[in-house]
Amino acid sequence: MDQIVPKSTLICGDAATKMAGLRAESIDLIIADPPYNLGKNYGNNIDLKNRAEYQAFTQSWLREAVRLLKPGGSLYCFMGVKFIARLYLMLEEDFGLTPQGWITWHYTQGMGRKKGFSPRHEDILWFSKGEDAQFNLDDVRVPQKYYRKRNNMAGANPGDVWQFSHVHYCAAERLPHPTQKPEALIERIVRASSNPGDVVLDPFLGSGTTVRVATVLNRAATGIEINPDYIEMARNRLKAPFEAFDSMDLRAARTSKDLPKEPSN
Repeated sequence: MDQIVPKSTLICGDAATKMAGLRAESIDLIIADPPYNLGKNYGNNIDLKNRAEYQAFTQSWLREAVRLLKPGGSLYCFMGVKFIARLYLMLEEDFGLTPQGWITWHYTQGMGRKKGFSPRHEDILWFSKGEDAQFNLDDVRVPQKYYRKRNNMAGANPGDVWQFSHVHYCAAERLPHPTQKPEALIERIVRASSNPGDVVLDPFLGSGTTVRVATVLNRAATGIEINPDYIEMARNRLKAPFEAFDSMDLRAARTSKDLPKEPSN
């Protein structure tokens, strides 16, 4: 019998406004990649607010995110360095969520600088609604570098520093969106903090990475995006046949060294 893939839903409009129309405690996992307030052009809007406006914008969508999460559900939020410390305090102190991790996404290529250190990472905050958060370690293990009897040879915990390449502008998978995230990065989050059949929400859908990955992994995904052109982009991604994710953790392909030899007959 064929596996039934849950339906994905795409909604065009403002994140907080559209989230307000969804049922309370109906979402298992929220993956949010909101604008970082750096002046990027997102087609029909420019990401540039004063500090008070940006904080109010953040509070408005976070209020809805907390309302929508099921008890034990997780929120993963990407954020740039200018606001991430304030965001952490808002999540913990203002909204009462439980901190579960501060993840660093490290990439090998990025913006160059002649003065100061060139940025080579972004951060992802992981918070949950209550302390008992879903975490599927066996679904995200990576192969051990060396064999040791006491190691779990199914693989190691990937840790909180993740290496995934950008979806480079010259890559065939690259879409006309300024902040497209690699699929394998989103895959790790979806596998770790949800189960097949669960409901995943991305309130800032962008190019559609989250709904694409969640659908492939047999989750029901809802994506909200203010730009109708990006909604169409996401719709086309959902229609495309799946061959492989557009990136990977390079450790996933390795074979552990010093594996014991099989006894000869």
